[in-house]
Amino acid sequence: MIPHIQLSDTELRSKIRKLEICFGGNKRLKIYGLLHCTSGKRMKRENRILFISEKEALQNGYRPCGHCMREQYQSWKDNKKGGLK
Repeated sequence: MIPHIQLSDTELRSKIRKLEICFGGNKRLKIYGLLHCTSGKRMKRENRILFISEKEALQNGYRPCGHCMREQYQSWKDNKKGGLK
């Protein structure tokens, strides 16, 4: 997990090219998604957190984005409902 504010634009582009960063998330809302997601692009830089993998995001308590990761979000939602019964 890397806070976006700790990286310069050059460092960020380099890590994305090297696949060291594959997902972005909102640390306040605890939602993660794809880097090209329009919802994710609108968030403030200080709220953005970056992940190397989906597994890392899930391990840190983030949920999938309902816009760019619909299947994963639906699965997460179904599992959450199942746990509440």
